[in-house]
Amino acid sequence: MPSIHVCPLSRLPETLAQTGANRLMTLMKVGTAIARPDGIAAGHHCVVEVSDIVAPLDGHVLPDDAHIGAILDFSRSWDRARPLVIHCYAGISRSTAAAYIAACALEPERDEAAIADALRAAAPSATPNSLFVAIADRMLARDGRMVAAIARIGRGAEAFEGEPFRLDLA
Repeated sequence: MPSIHVCPLSRLPETLAQTGANRLMTLMKVGTAIARPDGIAAGHHCVVEVSDIVAPLDGHVLPDDAHIGAILDFSRSWDRARPLVIHCYAGISRSTAAAYIAACALEPERDEAAIADALRAAAPSATPNSLFVAIADRMLARDGRMVAAIARIGRGAEAFEGEPFRLDLA
């Protein structure tokens, strides 16, 4: 079964080793993106440099269509033969939003609320960035259902960083 694994930066090496993933998405603020790890071929590491914000803030990069488009394009190019790993600094907001977006894009027939419920069950601390989700909802023509589903599961449990988790696709 194809799966998306999400983790914080601190747990990236062990997550890559444990999953056998050969594709990686990194979501970090500008200037802090990591180098492509061993085992991830050129072209199989998507780096999205964006801040974890939902409104303009001096010195930060606000998520926009180009950032979400990169998440969608990379997700759609994944052959699903081996797991995909998505990480951000804490593994709570940007990476959980990207995993939710990828699942919605890759399974257009799957209910947004069911994907959100699976996300919450797998990751109690997940708090997907609401602007990421809103942009993707519009780009995927989900008519507000993605936004509503994430609003319904609410803010995740307080945590310094999230525990690695797996989100299965059908």
